[in-house]
Amino acid sequence: MSSPFIPKQIVVMAYPKMPETLIEAEAMSAFLKEKGMVAPVGSLYDEGMRKRVKHGEFDMLIAVGGDGSVLRAGHLCAPSNVPILGVNLGRLGFLIQIDRKEWRGYFERLLTGEAWIENRMMLKAEHSRAGENLGSSLALNEVVVGRGQNLRPVRLTAFVDTRELTSYVADGLIAATATGSTAYALAAGGPILPPELRNILLVPIAPHLSVDRAVVLSEGAAVGIIIKSENAVLSVDGQLPTPLLEDDHVTVTAADVTAQFVRFGDPGYFYRNITMHINENSTGFPR
Repeated sequence: MSSPFIPKQIVVMAYPKMPETLIEAEAMSAFLKEKGMVAPVGSLYDEGMRKRVKHGEFDMLIAVGGDGSVLRAGHLCAPSNVPILGVNLGRLGFLIQIDRKEWRGYFERLLTGEAWIENRMMLKAEHSRAGENLGSSLALNEVVVGRGQNLRPVRLTAFVDTRELTSYVADGLIAATATGSTAYALAAGGPILPPELRNILLVPIAPHLSVDRAVVLSEGAAVGIIIKSENAVLSVDGQLPTPLLEDDHVTVTAADVTAQFVRFGDPGYFYRNITMHINENSTGFPR
């Protein structure tokens, strides 16, 4: 566990498509103002406020919403080394430790030095065609090469550090972080990885007569995916998909930036969170 963290310049950013998030964000700002802190409020989609975050005006961002809001905040904050504190007003909240009813108590603890910073690996996805780099993106959860709207499976060949791993005929292939192991990869049957791991997890989606097992790669490994059919798309953290052509390459590596999260208590919070969600979603007797 890292040393105690006390922020000095906080910004509160809300997911604007849930009106209650802006109301809650204003209440948070007012609470912090009473404690002698100026904490402006903005939308996660507000370009003016996003520029201020990128320029290093703040040393912590409070993301008010659900896991999707924290993902968006992660993309914004990681390149500027700004830690994120998520407050859950959404449904799930695997990434978030604090519920909407609890934030006042946690903010008190934050200001008295009870918080610490957790670093989580991000991925860099690079798309190339005929040797030309067409762009790169950062992912906190996962990089997916999939079939998009097309009903036919895609054909892919996966490489690990330039050595061929296997070929897939599947609805897609997920390259996930440990953070993403509780997202799409979990729904596709992958294992749950502890958040501090810096390993890439490969999980096929509905494989057709091909390898159906998830593979955890060694730390530092690079993944290459060559597209062998015409109907594939590239999607990074659920953002708008990019069409792929046959013989396009997608390379996935550990990014040189990390997402930083503000946490409380011991690192075991992660397993308590997982257990709570599993119990909530189980169909058996309550535990």
